[in-house]
Amino acid sequence: MLTNSPGGDRESESRPAGRRLRWLLPAALILVWLAVGGVGGPVFGLISEVQENDNSAFLPASAEATRVSELQAEFADADVIPALVVYERAGGITRADIAAAGEDAESFQDVPGVLGEVSPPVPSGDGDAVQVIVPLDADLGDAIIDSVEEIRSAAGPAPEGLSVWVTGPGGFLADFSAAFGSIDTLLLGVALAVVFVILLVVYRSPLLPVVVLATSVFALSAAIGVVYLLAKADLITLNGQSQGILFILVIGAATDYSLLLVARVREELREHESRFRAVGVALRQSVEPIVASGGTVILGVLCLLFSDLNSNRSLGPVAATGIVFSILSALTFLPAVLALLGRSAFWPAMPRHGSEHRESSGVWGRVARLVSQHPRRTWVMTGLALLAAVAFAPGLKASGVSQSELLLGASEAVDGQDALVRHFDAGTGSPAVIIGPAGRVDDLVSAVESEPGVSTVTVRSDAPASGRPTVPAPGTGRSGGSPPAPKVVDGKVEINATLVDPADSDAALDTVGRLRDTVGDVAPSALVGGQTAIQLDTNVTSKSDRNRIIPLVLVVILVVLMLLLRSILAPVLLIATVVLSFGATLGVSALVFNELLGLPGADPAVPLFGFVFLVALGIDYNIFLMTRVREESIKHGTRPGILRGLTLTGGVITSAGIVLAATFSALAVIPILFLLQIAFIVAFGVLLDTLLVRSLLVPALAYDIGSRIWWPSRLGRESPDEPPRADERPVAVVSGS
Repeated sequence: MLTNSPGGDRESESRPAGRRLRWLLPAALILVWLAVGGVGGPVFGLISEVQENDNSAFLPASAEATRVSELQAEFADADVIPALVVYERAGGITRADIAAAGEDAESFQDVPGVLGEVSPPVPSGDGDAVQVIVPLDADLGDAIIDSVEEIRSAAGPAPEGLSVWVTGPGGFLADFSAAFGSIDTLLLGVALAVVFVILLVVYRSPLLPVVVLATSVFALSAAIGVVYLLAKADLITLNGQSQGILFILVIGAATDYSLLLVARVREELREHESRFRAVGVALRQSVEPIVASGGTVILGVLCLLFSDLNSNRSLGPVAATGIVFSILSALTFLPAVLALLGRSAFWPAMPRHGSEHRESSGVWGRVARLVSQHPRRTWVMTGLALLAAVAFAPGLKASGVSQSELLLGASEAVDGQDALVRHFDAGTGSPAVIIGPAGRVDDLVSAVESEPGVSTVTVRSDAPASGRPTVPAPGTGRSGGSPPAPKVVDGKVEINATLVDPADSDAALDTVGRLRDTVGDVAPSALVGGQTAIQLDTNVTSKSDRNRIIPLVLVVILVVLMLLLRSILAPVLLIATVVLSFGATLGVSALVFNELLGLPGADPAVPLFGFVFLVALGIDYNIFLMTRVREESIKHGTRPGILRGLTLTGGVITSAGIVLAATFSALAVIPILFLLQIAFIVAFGVLLDTLLVRSLLVPALAYDIGSRIWWPSRLGRESPDEPPRADERPVAVVSGS
């Protein structure tokens, strides 16, 4: 192995043991991470096995819909989720169509995952459609994709002119699971490809992008392994959204931390002839901002543990795990590789010992001159522009969307739901479930039937076969013939109310809300659940989470900044700028979602997730900037330190912001409305923080305030500044900066 890298990197150790250790320690660290990758890599294909994408699994135990689900399990021999097979013919269903549907129903009985008896074909009131209800095992997990695909295959080929769809809760769950199934390959591949291209442009080196991407991939392998074990042990609830965010967050964060370290290593290679000394100095200088930035993100996402929704609460430790390994990989694997490669890692633009620092020239030198010459005008104009965007934030519709609108692109479940609405009571297959005292069953049924949003009412009895759903006779309020005796469990009965409107529509949500009031008046102990109630309780809980967690995140990050910067004023101003940036991002997002893309709305969790990631990640860049500003201010005074910090960090922070925005943009390749909106909000917000807030607003505001920005620390009292001059220019970069 060579001891002199291109560019005169000569070892200076006098002791053979010291020289060997400087080679052996990096090599050992690299071997450890190779072992981590070897263990964690195979888990990439297994993590989808521990996903839970059913909304009911995310509600807290105290939610009314959750209590109904638990009680409902006592009435059924098996927990089933219905798939609805809808047959439609323009001009009217024929006898041959009904016969074909009946043959299909018999074949559906043999599909793996079917529990109980498949219903016979049920004709619509207008005679243009029939439906078959197929009860599927609710515990199939991702295997529901295969079961639904077999049902779809068994339903074809249909007679000429007859259209067939598989929809309902089972169809939607299968389509959602299939969409999330592309996370392992499509999302990861797109994210890595985008980051690689950006790194090639940033470094103009064929080797460094590979090293940085390897840092991210090893961090992701370790994080996935730990998350898989936690989910398998039922310590956390993992869904497709959390998995997708984990992939993107780790790749983006690990790359950001790597960019910061590589930039410091390049600086120190100009100051030190020894590659090991240069990497060691750069690592010591980078540990504080990287750990502080990562720690801020970790504490921010862990605030999600205070969420009542299991899906939100589990994302906290999932994301925190990813950030922990991003930090570890960037501070161990990356410096080890850079120490062994030395200046060769930067080939062909290798930094030579004693060469000139060029960070103060170019675009960031001009930005620093703008800040120094017109600080107040710069921050006032920037702030006004952000406030103008904030004015549109109330237009963001985040009260929830229907299940059929969550899937983007082609979906048989969505098309089938449209056909179901055309010909049947739209809530067929997803009834509201009322659990109440058996002694008030007649009063409860009468009260439910009086609700205009309810089409048919049935009382569960022992008559249907195990697991088979009760199907009311078309056009009647009760099942055809004499109603059988209700099934009573612990003095309670189960009543199913088919809704007039689609189960996930706003009208259905309103109906369930009224039903709860109605049955509560009849029997205070009566509860209303079902798929619509699950969505209603999820929306309500999500809004409550948003109002509780956002202030908590702000307080936590404010405390971290105060400890890091040894100041009160600077952290308060930094938090204010990030909140202003978040408000502007929501305003622009509202315009894009409503006017440009014509989206139906957003889940209530979208603003919460956007806030947590934007504030936690956006403050990262302010930490990178202000820790360097503080370092330079100690040596040169506050105002010169601000200009030096801006010029020295401008390129690397901008590159980091572009990388993070690009990785989050990759979420848009998954055809889920929630992920598309999170992708835009975080990507746009990160770019806004990087290019406007951190580049102009924060340095101009700090420059205008001067040394008082560090109040009440001693730095503010002991580093008096000269008044800003119109011709003041950034101080040249010097050794050790």
